[in-house]
Amino acid sequence: MAASPADAEGPDELVGQPRDAISGPVADAEAVAERISSEDRPLGPPGKPMNKRSPFFMGMAAAAGAAVTAGGVWFLFIASGTLVLIGVALFAAIGLEPVASWLVRRGLPRPLAVTVIVVGGLGLAAGFFAALIPPLVDQAVRFIDQAPEYVARLGDRSSWLGQVSARFDLQRRLQSTFSDPDPALVNGLLGSGRAVLGTLTDTLIVLVLTIYFLADFPRLRATIYRFVPHTRRPRAILIGDEIFAKVGSYVLGNVVISIIAGVLGFIWFTIFGIPYPVLLALLLAVLDLIPVIGAIIAGVVVSLAALTVSWPVCLATVGFFVVYRFVEDYLLTPKIIGRFVDVPALVTVVAVVLGGVLLGIVGALVAIPVAAAVLLFVREIVFHRMDHS
Repeated sequence: MAASPADAEGPDELVGQPRDAISGPVADAEAVAERISSEDRPLGPPGKPMNKRSPFFMGMAAAAGAAVTAGGVWFLFIASGTLVLIGVALFAAIGLEPVASWLVRRGLPRPLAVTVIVVGGLGLAAGFFAALIPPLVDQAVRFIDQAPEYVARLGDRSSWLGQVSARFDLQRRLQSTFSDPDPALVNGLLGSGRAVLGTLTDTLIVLVLTIYFLADFPRLRATIYRFVPHTRRPRAILIGDEIFAKVGSYVLGNVVISIIAGVLGFIWFTIFGIPYPVLLALLLAVLDLIPVIGAIIAGVVVSLAALTVSWPVCLATVGFFVVYRFVEDYLLTPKIIGRFVDVPALVTVVAVVLGGVLLGIVGALVAIPVAAAVLLFVREIVFHRMDHS
């Protein structure tokens, strides 16, 4: 079968033809693109908006909206854990931004200011673990040394430990556990190891993201405001900067109060001879970061540690924590945090409870500044429109 003239033409015969003979309207568009490109707008000025009242456009917009909504819900469900880590890192960066801005105003370049903050944070973490590891190792060594004595007491029915062992058959249970480990116990230990490894990985991710957010915070802030229409952008900047200020003030104020709690606790533990005062003071400072319930948990743990000294010391420690809670709630918090984050007590409790239910400890930590931001938005936007509508 003979080939037609059109089929006989190969690519080499098309090369020599003019570009507009091949492209047609595309060549005209390329010429226009060269004319509209300038130094100020290398990609040309934006074109006219599409006709939003077109039936085709409305149908496509509705379909695209439904698809985007379904995809967004699916994405939130799949990536919820990662989004929480990103939110925690952004929250930490906003909290550290006042410190970075203060260092920048003192003449440090922003990368150097961020480096100073990171090195200081790592130094505090190193001090925490330096105070934590020796007591744990010491307790482990003591337990190993005294393990034969504990085993001997299990068989001695004259001791209280032997009586408890006889009542609950502890010795036989321990022997059967170690001779033939329960698969559930082994799986539980493996699960605990995976949980610890996952926590360390999440902490590293949050640390890296916080550094990136803090180093590029001015550009990130400007990008967020670019999503607001031009006519509303000045108002959005004022409200957004006020929210950033409230979050930063809360984070720094909470850290200051926790340091005060740790220092006062260390002095108390040292005076009354409670064991491991540095470790307990660090534990108190860390738990005190959690609003409402953190100090209560710390008080219970430290009171149990004081019980190893004597009953009077334990009761005195309980009284110390009760007095300190009143001082922190009615003196330190209003003076340090209250003038920046004005949140009513009822809203504080409700926010902490809801945050704890939704996101656990992370939700409890961020509940108060989020509540302050929501109250500011409601007061400045919602109530303002309601009052003038």
